[in-house]
Amino acid sequence: MCGITGVFNLNGAQVAPQVLQKMTDRLAHRGPDGQGIFIKENVGLGHRRLSILDLSEKGAQPMHSANKDWTIVFNGCIYNYKELKTNLLSLGHTFVSTTDTEVISEGLAEYGTSFFQKLDGMFAIGAYHHSTSTLYLSRDRFGVKPLYYYFQDGVLLFASEIKAFLDHPKFKVKLNAGALNEYFTFQNLFSFRTLFDGVAMLPPANTLAINTSTSEIKHNAWWDYHFASDSNASITEEEAIFQTEDLFKKAVTKQMVADVPVGSYLSGGMDSGSIAVTAATHVPRLYTFTGGFEMNNVTGVESNFDERRDAELTANIIKSEHYEQVMNSGDLKFSLPKVVYHLEDLRVGMSYPNYTIARLASKFVKVCLQGTGGDELFAGYPWRYYRVFQSLDQKDYLDQYYQYWQRLVSDDQKPLLFQDEVFGLMDITEPRTIFDKVFLFNNKLKYNTPEEHINNSLYFEIKTFLPGLLLVGDKLAMAHGLEERFPFLDNDLVDFVQKMPVKYKLGNLELMKKIDENVVGNKRKLYQQYDDGKNVLRKAMQNILPQEILQRKKQGFSAPDESWYRGENAQYVKELLLGKNIVSHEYIKPKFIEQILHEHTQMGVNHRLLLWSLMNFEWWCRIFINGEKV
Repeated sequence: MCGITGVFNLNGAQVAPQVLQKMTDRLAHRGPDGQGIFIKENVGLGHRRLSILDLSEKGAQPMHSANKDWTIVFNGCIYNYKELKTNLLSLGHTFVSTTDTEVISEGLAEYGTSFFQKLDGMFAIGAYHHSTSTLYLSRDRFGVKPLYYYFQDGVLLFASEIKAFLDHPKFKVKLNAGALNEYFTFQNLFSFRTLFDGVAMLPPANTLAINTSTSEIKHNAWWDYHFASDSNASITEEEAIFQTEDLFKKAVTKQMVADVPVGSYLSGGMDSGSIAVTAATHVPRLYTFTGGFEMNNVTGVESNFDERRDAELTANIIKSEHYEQVMNSGDLKFSLPKVVYHLEDLRVGMSYPNYTIARLASKFVKVCLQGTGGDELFAGYPWRYYRVFQSLDQKDYLDQYYQYWQRLVSDDQKPLLFQDEVFGLMDITEPRTIFDKVFLFNNKLKYNTPEEHINNSLYFEIKTFLPGLLLVGDKLAMAHGLEERFPFLDNDLVDFVQKMPVKYKLGNLELMKKIDENVVGNKRKLYQQYDDGKNVLRKAMQNILPQEILQRKKQGFSAPDESWYRGENAQYVKELLLGKNIVSHEYIKPKFIEQILHEHTQMGVNHRLLLWSLMNFEWWCRIFINGEKV
């Protein structure tokens, strides 16, 4: 619901008000409804407000606890704030607003930073404790709200977006070659660094502390996922279905809290449809928003990418006030520079449709419900899990899964991709080390049975792929002053579903165990044949969604760019990547780009993800290295 930033000078130097104000103003798009800064000698906190709860000035930030010992800036929404407030009132705390922000400041005054673990919601918080001269930064369990920090020469900067650092004299933009290697391996970053050298993302469910006495950053990781079917093995399928439906409806209800209109994205799929149908029971008429594509020159599998007809089916059932945005090939050129500027921390997927549909929704609502998280919880990507279904042991599992997750450029192709000088700065084995560390972080993972392999895959994807999706969602929605919420990422729902037996999520589990892949002989066909997943959710939603939506195959929200890169956008792609004065050629070899373009346009090889990432990186270099305005 906001943008936050701050400066902490460990050497005791006074924070410059004009610098903090500029840093705060950089985040104006995240909070168009108000702004505020707080400075006390060597610490400064800045805030841009998007008013969602208590629209009065009583909700302004930075906010102080009643005892004046805590000052905080907060971005997000706490869904259990009323229950927490009742508890704090019973302990003698007083409140002057009806915001969740004040609940956090008073909770810190009562419980200290352990209070972060009591929060059910999405949050990024900067909190200064006056008594101990300590700055705390904390993020929610799932990492819905971003929070970056930069620590150099005794100065710590933090912000919702990296661009806020551009206005501080201590910060200089420099590319992190290791992060570049990681990005062009996974189309994502599984570590917590960024392309900006020295800038790190605070991990989810993590609290950072730093004070003037030690000048040492300390991290406290206070929660992690634990997919363990055996912890709830006795539950029947009927009980699992009932609990899923009940907890899901409660999650949507919790996330409807707002003093402004709430809407919902609506694709043609089950996740967003379930959210919209449930949300519609709480408001007289729900706003819903769908993105579609002009399909005249689209062929192959992409001819099914337009979801408007199925979305309209659900919208008609709930009688929502429904709006559609039809995108065409020209939207790429128009929106790509803006997308990269707001995204800045390059991550997964072809995201310019997200930017466009968020712009539409922002014209009508300030809060929009999103279906992200359903696939990662309920096993919505079975073709991925079945690749490692019959792994022999931990090493075999990790080897196979790493091969799959090299989404862009495999390690053996890196010398062809990167310029020699840049490649010389990289450790070619580092992406694999980072990949393995995701699993090694959790010593509870086991690698003996197919069920354990699938739970490990769910753990990995919810720790890596999902944060990338959440980051894209937050940045491109907040570019338009729109807050997205994610009902599937509800504390109680997640706690229940991660303990659910795998067999309730994947209907073909027992059948898969009997299949000899060597006899079948064609793994690709096998994965497609057993494309099920999310069965317990499908059964839980069968009373509220039409069968046509419930049985629809999984499809992401993506433009038909494979076709457009060969046709209407071919010239733009070529000019952007191989024209004159291309900035990214300092890092990427033009011959590699030429080969990829030739294979895509002339040989029918689908390189849309790699081409998207190359274009993103070119614009990243133009904007953040060369300072080009967008």
